[in-house]
Amino acid sequence: MAQHYSPDLGKDANSPFARDAEGKLVRRSFWLDLSDRSLVLAMTQGIGAPLNNEQKLLHLQDIGRDHLIDQICTVEILPPERP
Repeated sequence: MAQHYSPDLGKDANSPFARDAEGKLVRRSFWLDLSDRSLVLAMTQGIGAPLNNEQKLLHLQDIGRDHLIDQICTVEILPPERP
């Protein structure tokens, strides 16, 4: 089963990815206040860049920005195998 990204709150207690005991996003307003363009940049080049595609997908669904999935979750293209 897929799980949301869980930041190390010992290193960054103010992480915008922090969740409460019930799994709800604590700093939801941080994400909702971002424009679509800012969110794409944050998730591809900023604080969300280290997350894998599954974690990014779950996060976008959680904050209601499903329409940005194609821009943020890149498809990994593998080179063809050589014989």
